[in-house]
Amino acid sequence: MDSRSEAEFAEFMHGRWPALVRLGYGLTGDERLGEDLARAALAKAYASWPRVLRAGDPDVYLRRIILNASLGKVRRRRVRERRPGDEPEPETAQLARVDDDRPALVAALMRLPVGQRSVVLLRYWMDMTEAQVAAVLGCSVGSVRSQASRALASLRVGEDVAEEVLL
Repeated sequence: MDSRSEAEFAEFMHGRWPALVRLGYGLTGDERLGEDLARAALAKAYASWPRVLRAGDPDVYLRRIILNASLGKVRRRRVRERRPGDEPEPETAQLARVDDDRPALVAALMRLPVGQRSVVLLRYWMDMTEAQVAAVLGCSVGSVRSQASRALASLRVGEDVAEEVLL
């Protein structure tokens, strides 16, 4: 790769890193795994950067890599070791829930099937249009709409159940 292409890729990478990590985190529920997915996607894109540019939309290419890689992780059901220092103190965990709803959101997303989770993350978390989501997932806009509808209905039911448990 020539120096102009490398500079172009570096600029692209720095601009997309936070969004790619956020997508990986949303798909896996694990921030470190999200970063790993983003790194792997960028490494693959770097290796074939001229071809990625010829394809037209590098963002779609990278999101597709992350989705495929996360599906592989789900299929393998990676066993995660827990060390004594990994779990927060109960008081800390309660404070975190009050201050930040993100863990609860990610837990709810992790209960969704992979396809529905992917649609919700791309459509609402990454703020993509239905057509863009369909392009990334390689499906029709109608499939995106139906998956989003089912996912949102499941999330609403889960919210009601959680409220009943807390009351």
